[in-house]
Amino acid sequence: MTFDTKIIIVVRTDLATWQKLNIASFLAGGLVGSYPELAGKCYADASGKSYGPLIRQPILIFAATGDDLKKILDRATGRELQPSIYTRELFSTGNDTDNRAAVAAVPTEDLDLVGIALHAERKLVDKIVKGLSLHP
Repeated sequence: MTFDTKIIIVVRTDLATWQKLNIASFLAGGLVGSYPELAGKCYADASGKSYGPLIRQPILIFAATGDDLKKILDRATGRELQPSIYTRELFSTGNDTDNRAAVAAVPTEDLDLVGIALHAERKLVDKIVKGLSLHP
């Protein structure tokens, strides 16, 4: 099945594995919060047990440097898209209120980005992540 849209998560390469996984998890959840239609339907196995839904389409995860992430943010917001972001400061906060305050305290150009997620039309997303490689 081919989708008209694409979901990407871009994560800094110079982080610990647990940090990369944490970023990807939070950003995927943020995308479903922004785009509820991304959530699929619940699953059921042959025994009749039900399970929660997953995101309805594949997510591509790209590797990036800090400079790459700034370019991605500029490209996305320049096209009036609303990406989800994760900054380095969020590793030291413990709740959503403190997370939002940490981001709000920093001007856009000074954000220490460690991850970005985006859901948009396929060709547009391809232009935004042009030059990046999938995360190994």
